[in-house]
This record gives sequence, structure tokens and C-alpha cells, in this order.
Amino acid sequence: MPNITVMLRERLQLNNWPIRNKLIVHFLLISILPSLCITFLFSLTVSNMLEKQANQQTLQLIGNVNKSLDAHTANIQNVSYFVAMNPEVQTFLSEGHLSITRDEDRYRVFKFLQGFTTLYSEIAGIMVVSADGHYLSNEMYARGSSNLTEEYWYREAVAARGIFKMIGRPVNRNVITHANYKENELISVVRAIQDPETGANKGVVIIDLKLRAIAETVRDVKLGKRGYLVVIDEQGNSIYAPGHAVTIGKPLSEAMSANATNMLAREVNGEKLQFIYQKSSFTNWTTVGVFPLQDMLQEIKDINLYLVLFVFVVCMLGITASYFLSNSISRPITQLASVVRKVEEGNMSLRMSGERSDEIGLLGRSFNKMLIQINRLLSQVELEQRKKREAELRSLQAHIQPHFLYNTLDTIQWLARKDGAREATEMVEALSKLFRLGLSKGQELIPLEDELDHIGNYLKIQKTRYKDKLNYSIHMDDNCRNLTVLKLILQPVVENAIYHGIKERRGPGFIGIRVTILGGYLMLVIEDDGAGMTEEKLQHLRQSLILPLDDREESIGSEELTLNGSRIGYGLRNVQERMQLGFGMAYGISVDSAAGSGTTVTLRHPVLKARGRDGT
Repeated sequence: MPNITVMLRERLQLNNWPIRNKLIVHFLLISILPSLCITFLFSLTVSNMLEKQANQQTLQLIGNVNKSLDAHTANIQNVSYFVAMNPEVQTFLSEGHLSITRDEDRYRVFKFLQGFTTLYSEIAGIMVVSADGHYLSNEMYARGSSNLTEEYWYREAVAARGIFKMIGRPVNRNVITHANYKENELISVVRAIQDPETGANKGVVIIDLKLRAIAETVRDVKLGKRGYLVVIDEQGNSIYAPGHAVTIGKPLSEAMSANATNMLAREVNGEKLQFIYQKSSFTNWTTVGVFPLQDMLQEIKDINLYLVLFVFVVCMLGITASYFLSNSISRPITQLASVVRKVEEGNMSLRMSGERSDEIGLLGRSFNKMLIQINRLLSQVELEQRKKREAELRSLQAHIQPHFLYNTLDTIQWLARKDGAREATEMVEALSKLFRLGLSKGQELIPLEDELDHIGNYLKIQKTRYKDKLNYSIHMDDNCRNLTVLKLILQPVVENAIYHGIKERRGPGFIGIRVTILGGYLMLVIEDDGAGMTEEKLQHLRQSLILPLDDREESIGSEELTLNGSRIGYGLRNVQERMQLGFGMAYGISVDSAAGSGTTVTLRHPVLKARGRDGT
């Protein structure tokens, strides 16, 4: 009897059990229950992930649709601008209907307008209405004799003061097209034409856009099995909706405007619907994705069923397999865990060894392939990011601000009328040198003297424009000659100094540019006595210059640094990144400023001797 008790006690000691039995018992005691808990948590997590993923994909689709709609609208906006700026249209608006009584003049204007409807198939018609009620059009005409200036769309265009505006569907208006489109087949846009000197209204351009341009963009987008997209205006009126769509209406539109999450759930006609929406800041239209919640719930139920079946099968197979595979599993798992730990520490050169043909061997080979793929992808991402940065920098260098070009050409025209051809010739020569030096035959590094000539021509043009408002000086130490610098690094800084410093102060302003070598660095200092900036805005600007481009976008999002309502940070950040990408983090821009006391911007550049020049 004592011997039986001792033998039973020994059998009950866990350390004396074979590892195969230990694995079976441990699996039964601590694996099945945790597996159920993990399955529950996993099911909950997957449900949330599916919902988030569906919402994110829907938002992305809606964002793409909004971009397409914005592109169509931007084309129409450009058309309205070209029509408004046409000399013959301007003559008609200034001199009245009698200015185009000749058939030749009328035919030329009609052909001009018809060219846009031919080029842009989505345009149904264009009409120009003067302030006295007369109009020109290629495809549109008034229904009756009432004055078109009394129409609601004309008044809204005048109230917008020259800003392009979406009117929506044309309802109860005194205008019709030759094709006799229905009201639900068109979208109208308007722009008031104002006198640039007095600001007085001269007339209105109205353009009818075919709804099919919007329908073609929206109707092919599918959201799950039964989801669809609708487009509504600011008042909740439908711009586009498929035939089976629910009516959004003003109450639901107001609820969307009050909800900042871009998601809303409502029960409509006895069915629970999910609304995901995004408003375009350009058109002020809201694109709404609508799909039944039941569709998503059914997918979650299917996943839960698969999870239960999976856990059951895994438990049964695990109990059976543990009898035979305990030894063959434990040893390679330990080896794989050791390799994974070393890889986690940063050693990406390790590989899983062995010629096993089972799952562990497959896992090891897959792990090896994964490491190879990760190394390849890291190299590829690094190369693609560098190419992307280089493309962005080339794009920046090729960019010429339209406002600067327009102001320069206006100045040249004014000088030509006032003083003859002499000063106008000087302006054209300075502008020609500005463009020539800016291109620099595609070279990234140019002589320092060429960069200073470039900024000198730029300041000369601005001096001609601003007269005594702007004074400047450029000084370079003699030991700085025969050096090279990155091209176009001074113009963004000087441009900021003019538009956000000198222009914002009262009375004349001064910009000084000094180039010297200090402490082994080439220092380019730009000082102005303009309006300066507050400490808060200065710190914000400095912070944006410190952060890399990707980190900066994640930190400050789409917000722009502003000073008196203008953008000031983009050009400086691009110069900063060009210098640091080319030469390292020791180089770049530093800014000092105080409100009312001007701004000093210092560019720290490496000392680079010019190749092929005498004295190098």
C-alpha cells in the first residue's frame, strides 16, 4: 500500500511527466480558454478594423470624387475668366449692345464662345449679360422680355464681387438653351465682371454645365453591395443622386454640417443607413456615401463564424498533433525565436538555417524571404523618396509666380505709355536676364556672381514697380568671388521681405544683401526694415524650418504659416531642404525678427570654389 501511494505521488508530479503529456495537458488547461478569449477580442478588433477600413476607403473614394469634381469646376472657372477677359466682350460690356451690331463682329464673338463648348463637351452654353440687360450667347437666349439683370443668378453673381460661384440647378429662370435641356440636367455657374479701376459691375458671365459630367464621375463608384454616392449643395438640395437613392434633405444636411466626424448613422424608411460625407472647399458641394449598416454586419457575422470554426479545428488538431510533434516543434521554434530576437535588435543579415520541409521549415524560408524583401523595399523607398524630392525641387525652380509676371508686364506697359521705350526696354532686359539666370542651362550650382545678378535684376524690376517705396543694396566681399552656390536661393527670401516686410510698413523701406565668409561658412544675409513678425509667428516659422518635410506635414497638417493673411513659409522651407539635402544638416536658414523692427534672414552655405575658373 505505501508503495502504491509513492508511485501515485510520483506520477502526479508535473516535472516527471513526459513533454508530450505536458503539452497535451497545458493545451487543454490554458490554451483552449485563452484561445476563446483571444478569438473574442480578435473578433471585436476585426469588426472595428473592418468598420474603420470601410469608412476610410469610402472617405478616400469620396475625396477622389471631390477632386474630379473640383477639376471639372476649375476648368469652367478658367473658361469664365477667359470669356470675361476677351477684348470684344469687354467692348460689349463697356459700350453696350451697339458695339457688336455688325454681323462680322457678332459672328466673331459667337465663334469665340462656341469654341469653348466645342473644346469642353460638358459645357451646355455660355451667356454674357451686360449691366444694361443686353446679352451675348452661342447657345442660350432669354425666354421673355424681362430684364435679365433682375434674375436671382445675376444678383448672386454681383453680390460675389467677381468671385466664381456655383449656383446649382437652374430653377425658374428666364434663360433657356437651344438644346432645351431640362432643369435637372444642368448646373449653372456665374462670375461677375467688374471694372478693375472702380470696382463697378460691368456684367455677368453665366455658364451651364451638363449634369452628365458629374454623373459620369460619381455613378460608377460602388460602396459594397448596395452603397452609392450622392452630391448635394450647401442647402441640402440634390446635385446628383441615383434613381434609388434616399432623399438627403435639409434636416439631414444640417446634421452633417454640425457633425465634425464626417460620419452619421440614421434610420431612413425603416432601414439603418450609414452616411459618410466630405465637403469640397472649392465647390461647397458635399459628396455623401450611403450604404446599409446591415451589409457590414453580415460580413462581421461571417467572420465570427469562420473564427469559431478556426478555433475549434485548431484545438482538435493541436491536441492530436501534440502527441507526435512536440519534439520537432519545440527545437526549431526556439531557433527561430533566437533569430527573430537578433533581427529585432537590428541585425538584418541573419537567415534561418535548416532543410526542413514542414511548416517550421516553410516559416523559416518565408522569414528569410521576408528579410530579403524588407531590405529591398527599404532601398527602393529611399531611392524613390530621393527622386521625389529632386522632382519637387526641379518643379519649384521652374515655377514663376503669375502675379509677379502680370505686375511686371503691367509696369512695362505703363512705362511705355508714360516715358516712351527707354525704361520699358530696361525692364524687358532685366526680366530677360532674370529668366536666363533662373534657368542656368539646368545646372544646380551656379557662380555666386550670377546668383547676385539674378537677385539684382529681380530687385530692379521691383524697384521700378514700387519706386521710392523700395530701396536696396547688394554687397559682396572680395574673397567671395569665384564661388558657386545653389541657384535660386535668394529670390524666395527677398520676395518674402518685399511682400511681408516692406509692403506692410508705412513709408519707404530698405533691403540689404551682404555676402561674406565667416567661420568657414559662406554667409548670405538678407535684412529688411519692414513690418517684422511677432514672437509667436517667428517661433512657428523656426519650428517649420527645423522639421523635415514628412515630419512637418504630420505635425502641422495642411496649415500654412501666415503673416497679415499671406503665406510666408513655403519658399523658405524649400530653400532650407535644398541646402540640407545637398550639403547636410549643418547648413540652412536662420531667421531673426521683431514686430515693427524688420527681419534678418541668414543663409549658411558651404564655401564652394568654381570649377574651371582662374584662381581655383
